Amino acid sequence: MQETFGGSFTQQLPVPPEAEAAALAVLRSGRLHRYNLSAGEEGETGALEREFAAATGARYCLAVASGGQALAITLRAVGVRPGESVLTNAFTLAPVPGAVAGAGAQPVFVETTERLTINLDDLEGKLGRARFLLLSHMRGHIADMDRLMALCDRAGVQVIEDCAHTMGARWNGVPSGRHGIAGCYSTQTYKHMNSGEGGLLVTDDAALMARATMLSGSYMLYDRHTAAPGPDAFEEPIWECPNLSARMDNLRAAILRPQLRGLARNCAAWAERYRAVEAGLAGAPGLHLIPRPAAEAFVGSSIQALLPGWDAAAIAALVANCAARGVELKWFGAARPQGFTSRYDHWRYASPDPLPRTDRILAELIDMRLPLTFSLDDCALIARIIRDELERAPGNPALRQAATGTAAE
Repeated sequence: MQETFGGSFTQQLPVPPEAEAAALAVLRSGRLHRYNLSAGEEGETGALEREFAAATGARYCLAVASGGQALAITLRAVGVRPGESVLTNAFTLAPVPGAVAGAGAQPVFVETTERLTINLDDLEGKLGRARFLLLSHMRGHIADMDRLMALCDRAGVQVIEDCAHTMGARWNGVPSGRHGIAGCYSTQTYKHMNSGEGGLLVTDDAALMARATMLSGSYMLYDRHTAAPGPDAFEEPIWECPNLSARMDNLRAAILRPQLRGLARNCAAWAERYRAVEAGLAGAPGLHLIPRPAAEAFVGSSIQALLPGWDAAAIAALVANCAARGVELKWFGAARPQGFTSRYDHWRYASPDPLPRTDRILAELIDMRLPLTFSLDDCALIARIIRDELERAPGNPALRQAATGTAAE
C-alpha cells in the first residue's frame, strides 16, 4: 500500500502564549494605532522597531504594513525616479518587481544561476544601466554577497535587500539585510515571523530612514519612534514626502515581539526539517538538490530542487502524483501564473527581455514549503513519497538513461 501524507503545507505554528497575552492587552487598551500612546509610552510598535534594530545590528528600523510596502517605501526613500531602471532578480516573487513598478520605475531583470541566486556575471554586465539593485534572496538562497557588493560598490550601484525569505539568515556571519543600504523583511503568514501581514525596514542611513518614516505615514509624530534618527534628519522630509499610510499597528507588533525572541530557535528547527528532507532525497534519480555553500547560514523554511532534462508534461504529472499522495509541490514552469509561482515573463507590465538561462532553470524548478508544524518524521515521509514518485515516473529521463545504458547529455 502506498504511503500518503495527511498534513497541511500551509498550517503555521500558533503564535506563542506570550504573544496572545500581549495582543489581548492591546485589544483591551483600545489603543491599536501606533501613535495612540500615553505620555512617555513607547508602545508595542516602537518597541518592536527598537528590538529588531538591535537583533540585526542596524541603527534604525521602521515597521510597516507589509513586506511589499517596505520595498516600495525604501525605493522612494532612496530617490528612485519615475522612468528609471532598477535592477532586480529574474527569479523572485511578484511584489519585488511590483514595488519597482509602483515607484514608477522600470524593472530590469538579471539572469539566475543553478543555485537559484542572481547571476553575478550577468549583473556585472548590466550595472551600468541603473543606480539601484533591488536584490531578492529568493526562497532563502543567498548569492556571494562579498563579490556582489564589490561589483556594486565599484559601479556606484546601491543595494536594497529583499529579505522576505532570509530573516535570521547570514552570509559570512553578516545578517541578511545588512550588506546594502537597506534591508526589507516580511512578516506575512508564510514568513519567519507571522503577523498575517507586516514588514520591517532597517538601515544605518539617517536621511533614508527619516524619509521612509514620513512616507509610511508618521504625520509629525516621528519623535515617537525610538529606533529613528533625531529631529534634524526630518527637517527636509516633512515638507517633501507624501503620506502613504503604510504603518504597522500595535496589535501586530505585540504578536511579533515574542516571535522575534524565539526566531533563532525556530531557524534551527527549520534547518532540521530541511536537512531531513534533503537527506531523504539525496541521490534520487532525476532530481538535483541545490547545494548550500559554507558561507551561507540559511533558514530552511522551504526546499527547492531541479529536474534536469524533464519535459513539461512529465513534471506536471510528477506534481499531480505527489499531490494525490498529500505532498504539495510548486512548479515554476507552468505557462500561466499559479498562486505564488508567477515568473518574470508573466509580468508583462515590465516588458521583460528574454532570459534563456533563467527560462531553463525555472522550467525545471520545483519548490516545497516546510512549515514548523511538520515533525522530522513527517519530513522523512514526505521525502519517501517524492522519491517513490521519482522512481516510478515514466517521464523521468534518468530512468530512461539507466534502462538504455546511455549517459546524461
